[in-house]
This record gives sequence, structure tokens and C-alpha cells, in this order.
Amino acid sequence: MIFVTVGTHEQQFDRLVEYMDKWAGDNDEKVVIQTGYSRYEPGNCQWSRMYPCGKMSELTDEARIVISHGGPASFISSLRTGRIPVIVPRRVKFHEHVNDHQVRFCRELAARWGNIIVVEDINRLGDVIKGYDDITRNMKRVFTSNNENFCREFETIVENLR
Repeated sequence: MIFVTVGTHEQQFDRLVEYMDKWAGDNDEKVVIQTGYSRYEPGNCQWSRMYPCGKMSELTDEARIVISHGGPASFISSLRTGRIPVIVPRRVKFHEHVNDHQVRFCRELAARWGNIIVVEDINRLGDVIKGYDDITRNMKRVFTSNNENFCREFETIVENLR
């Protein structure tokens, strides 16, 4: 199963939703899409505008591939489960976001982390899905968060203020 999430940003991401709906119609793999504020309604996929947090986690855990927009909350959840996310950044020229920060952000993380796949040209997405196992074979599947260190250091600072 492929799980696609476009997050909760209030602008549409019809480009990704429509592409994956058409892909699902031409391929024999289940696709589940969280469509957010997109206007396009899939006909070949299971979908919902929003899923509760628990259902999102369940779908991420069950998915063979997670395809996400470039919002970190969406794709980091798949990294935490040991999956390499495929990220299609939202673009201002398609009225999907207010600027192209997702493109710049995802490029930077791909270079720094080496364990996300950024697809800027949606016409390449089908090839990435087809070659996913080969593309990800040598990518590290461990994700470490700095949150624990940050919280520990912050706690020390607060304790020292007393």
C-alpha cells in the first residue's frame, strides 16, 4: 500500500492528489490519500480530507511507501518508522503554497540526511515508485531527533534559574 499525505496546509495540492489517483488507476497497488484542502476528489483511491492522528500513524506504519508534501511533521513520522519518504514539495507556481520554502528545505535535508527522496518534477514520481526498493536499498533507515537533547538541556537551564 502507498500512503500519500498532503498535510493540513490550507492551500490545495491537487497536482499530487490527481497524479496519484491516475497512477492508482493504472497500477495494481492500493493507494490511500489524505487530501487536505485539495479540490480534486480521487476515484481510484481510498481517501479522506483529514484522518485522525492515530489513523495517520496506522497508515504510515502499514505503507510500503509514504509520499508526502514537504512539511516536516508529515515526512518525519515515516522516518521514525524506518521508512524512506518520497517528498513532493509544494510549489508557489501551482498555488500550493505562499513561496517555495518546501523545495529549498527538502533539498537541504536530502543533502544533509541522505535518507529522503525529493521529487521536484512530478512526472518522475512514477519512476521513483517503480524503482523505490533499488533507490532506497543503501539509504540509512535510522532517524535521530535532537528533541531529547534539547529538552534535557532546557530542563537544566530551568533548574538553574530556581
